[in-house]
Amino acid sequence: MSTTFQYGGGAWGGDLAATPSLTIEIHDGDIAAVDYRPAPEGAGRFYLGFQPRDLYDDPSESEPVDIEAETEGFVAWAEALGADDVRPSEVRRLIAVIGEEPDDTFVEDTVVRLLRLVGLPVPDGLSA
Repeated sequence: MSTTFQYGGGAWGGDLAATPSLTIEIHDGDIAAVDYRPAPEGAGRFYLGFQPRDLYDDPSESEPVDIEAETEGFVAWAEALGADDVRPSEVRRLIAVIGEEPDDTFVEDTVVRLLRLVGLPVPDGLSA
């Protein structure tokens, strides 16, 4: 089961053509795919919880994630949103890394932590 939350035009459920925009797709409490725009070339997607390739032990499940590039890209995205005090180390520790267990049992908790980090409200329907 998956649930998708989309942020654009300054609101959850808003226009994804507006920037900055964010889409978070949560899969079964284990994986959250985070897509953000604008993003640097070759960046714009990372995972919270587990990366699909790690959880399913199958490299074809997801592209490799450049953790440092995604960290820098998401911090720049947060700045475009108006959050100018987000530290890269805070973002970095939330991103799923191959071979590492996540800090949170349920990825929804990690999603809430990420949203609070950048000053976004928690959307209706997301409980942590």
